[in-house]
Amino acid sequence: MPDLDFSADLPDWAKQLAVFDLETTGLDLATSRIVTACVAVVSADGEITELHEWLVNPGIEIPAAATSVHGITTEKAAAEGLAANTAIPEIVEKLNSFNQKMPLVAFNAPYDFTILQNEAQRHGINSLKPNPVIDPLVIDRKLRFGAGKRNLVSLCEIYGVDLMEAHNSTADALAAGRIALTQARKYAELNQEASKLHDLQIKWSEAWTKNFHDWLEKENRPVDRAEIGWPIRAS
Repeated sequence: MPDLDFSADLPDWAKQLAVFDLETTGLDLATSRIVTACVAVVSADGEITELHEWLVNPGIEIPAAATSVHGITTEKAAAEGLAANTAIPEIVEKLNSFNQKMPLVAFNAPYDFTILQNEAQRHGINSLKPNPVIDPLVIDRKLRFGAGKRNLVSLCEIYGVDLMEAHNSTADALAAGRIALTQARKYAELNQEASKLHDLQIKWSEAWTKNFHDWLEKENRPVDRAEIGWPIRAS
């Protein structure tokens, strides 16, 4: 894990964080189903103080390509996983409960929260309205200058965070939380109230997406303007 200076001042929002990650059946936000989930609480030193994990039977075949990423087969999910209509409300309830007391950290938040929202709607569950959220990817795009990849593995290397098992929902969630803690110590711009930082990230994400779309159009590449939205993608 990173060599954090635990005595350094942290913004109030960073003194306790709930971290969240999903592994799913695919990348399409509308149709992908949840296979594993993690919701955990981490302290200011980046250690887990409370952990909740789910293996979910998505009710559909898990494509081989998805299994090759997270290791969960259709057979394993069916034999050992909770039914989705049991697991999804538990995940939503846990996130809602924690979010009343602390920010939710999710790396590339629209992926996880949009899939969770669609799953909730699929099963007739009241959807989550996450706020405040901390997204290390949005923060990195805004505050760190430099080219190159900005996936979770790359940012773990940049911020000195150990990622022991990429594409494991617990490992990924914990890594995102530790990146957020490192960013909180590194960037003075983050030393403000969580609610204000949430609103700033909406603007930062929207500006980055617009710039990216403009670049795609300039390069004559396909672009989907419906991809605007943070921390939940606009439909």
